[in-house]
Amino acid sequence: MSLVELAQVDEVPKGTMKSFLVGGRVVCGSNIDGKLCAINDVCTHAGGELSKGELEGKVITCPNHGAKLDVTTGKCIAGPQIGLPRGNAKDETVFEVEIEDNRTKIAMV
Repeated sequence: MSLVELAQVDEVPKGTMKSFLVGGRVVCGSNIDGKLCAINDVCTHAGGELSKGELEGKVITCPNHGAKLDVTTGKCIAGPQIGLPRGNAKDETVFEVEIEDNRTKIAMV
């Protein structure tokens, strides 16, 4: 496992999220009350970009079909809510985050 730079700490203000391309993966960085979290940016239900969804507290809602995931744990809280469900969303991959010299780094496997 190696640490890969995600962003500068101030690139993701409190209560917001942003998409980053890191090591060939698209990662959604979220700032939850000053704590940076990183989750895979592709919804496990139908591939929606989570970073384009809505963030309320620590819960992100996929913009495509409304699946809800906890950005701190990756756990799926609720499956798709819009349209014809094509299966349920599953838990999402989260990345360990470390801060070093005002840089956010994530552990990539």
